[in-house]
Amino acid sequence: MPDAVDPATTGTGAPSPAPSEHAPSERAPSRRALSRRALLGLGGAAALGAAAAAGAGAGRATAPATASPGTGASAGTYAFTGAHQAGIVTPAQDRMHIAAFDLTTTSRDELVALLRTWTVMAARLTQGLDAGPYGPASGPYDAPPDDTGEAFGLPPAGLTITFGFGRSLFVGTPAPDGTPGVDRFGLADRLPAALVELPHFPQDVLEDARCGGDLVVQACADDPQVAVHAIRNLSRAAFGTATIRWSQLGYGRTSSTSTAQTTPRNLFGFKDGTANVKAEEPDALAEHVWVQPQDAPDEATAWMTGGSYLVARRIRMTIETWDRTSLREQEAVIGRTKGEGAPLSGGSEHTEPDLALVGRGDAPLVPLDSHVRLAHPTSHGGARMLRRGYNFTDGNDTLGRLDAGLFFVAFVRDPRTQYIPMQTVLARDDALSEYQRHTGSGLFAVPPGVPDGTLTADGTSPTGEDVPYVGQTLLA
Repeated sequence: MPDAVDPATTGTGAPSPAPSEHAPSERAPSRRALSRRALLGLGGAAALGAAAAAGAGAGRATAPATASPGTGASAGTYAFTGAHQAGIVTPAQDRMHIAAFDLTTTSRDELVALLRTWTVMAARLTQGLDAGPYGPASGPYDAPPDDTGEAFGLPPAGLTITFGFGRSLFVGTPAPDGTPGVDRFGLADRLPAALVELPHFPQDVLEDARCGGDLVVQACADDPQVAVHAIRNLSRAAFGTATIRWSQLGYGRTSSTSTAQTTPRNLFGFKDGTANVKAEEPDALAEHVWVQPQDAPDEATAWMTGGSYLVARRIRMTIETWDRTSLREQEAVIGRTKGEGAPLSGGSEHTEPDLALVGRGDAPLVPLDSHVRLAHPTSHGGARMLRRGYNFTDGNDTLGRLDAGLFFVAFVRDPRTQYIPMQTVLARDDALSEYQRHTGSGLFAVPPGVPDGTLTADGTSPTGEDVPYVGQTLLA
């Protein structure tokens, strides 16, 4: 749910730790050069450099270059391949750059080429390599470098890149008069039933330029420059095929996705994400995050098995109003203490709130309109979500008020039974709604990952065949 505090800030205790599917590795990135087939598959900026190299005799040395592998914790890498995409159960990094794209082509072949290019680049970038085989300071002298260079020499900083598809990719964007959109890529019959149009919730003040998109790319890292570098190079490679519709920078994660992480605080100053679904809870992930075979029983939608749905909501907080609110009211609105993060019914941060416990005058200790009570899983049939939200601060408006808040990101198995019912209740009844406005919105189908063993660290196919790509289960 997209409010400024975790939808499950109830705390049931930490589960027993288990290895994460996307555990970090300190291995040095491979320096193997791209094969000719993979090089031709890069497209965009990298293809431009390759073409220039083939047609120009002049220029400086063109030996392939890679970024320095770096040392220390920030040099850790996460595997790009796997049954599920990285950047979901991966321990939440400190920074995020997310961008939604609109396609400017109606060619299915060009869409496939873009996804193949992005897959190669993402495989390289997440392992600490440059976006292209030559890097920012080598290659044909009279052509643009195949990497923009601002992350040159930086460690990979735990970079993950996650891709998703918007509803408009399948059925186009409806016209204002209600005329259905156009099926540009012949995918309408493969639209998952769960990839719905999110309803207009109470308190929404959505801006069209901050909503929707055909494609979404989430880049998370422990260094903001590494995350921005990833989106910048993917965007550059999309030139002529897709343009950025909206993007958002985030800092200071507002939830924990691993039991090894401490609970962070949001811009309201409260601990956030106490009882988030964790990577060490495989049963909870299967129940609440990963699409199961029975969710996509027909051949047309089976491509989503093993994937998830990404809900994105830009939530602007009315910071100035909140900052003039008494501590008593702040805690009553949230339903937790501001210091420890314990429920108002007593205990510590991870104590399960006692929603039946009453105090003076038989008033519930956890108020009826508090965020903790209304977001509790028992209020929504046990529904939970895996949150990966971030704080944002985008300057100020013309009245001098901070344009700041929470960029809410959650991964769910089915938004129709998890996110939508919960947000409907919160938008209507949650006392926290007085202090925030939703200005951006998006829902995206996140396909399963590129299978292990089909793509090397430098973005090539180990068999010499065509490079696989994210979304191939949909488009092949």
